[in-house]
Amino acid sequence: MRLRVELVVEVDGSEELRGTALSRIADDAFMPDDERAHAQTAVKEDDAEALAYLVDPVDLIGDVPGVELTQASWSSEVIDYDPDSPDWDPDEDDDAEDDYEAVDEDAADAEVGVRP
Repeated sequence: MRLRVELVVEVDGSEELRGTALSRIADDAFMPDDERAHAQTAVKEDDAEALAYLVDPVDLIGDVPGVELTQASWSSEVIDYDPDSPDWDPDEDDDAEDDYEAVDEDAADAEVGVRP
């Protein structure tokens, strides 16, 4: 099962955001030193990178009964957000995905001899 979550956040405290991300990176005992140096540089230069280091998909699932996280990926980017703009459609990818799923379902039906 895939759970897709899209968040739009407003950062009004860059220094606090970056400071918190730097603290998390410093406290990560499993991060190799070369990766730590790269992460610190990225976080100091970009709020989106700082946010990406603070958001953890494992925290989203937490202790949900019957659910095990098997794979996760996430990214963060700076965007121009205008909720009133006709260009802003948070569900714009849903139609393409629905079409893809419909094609997959048709193919699955054909494999078992069911007519669409």
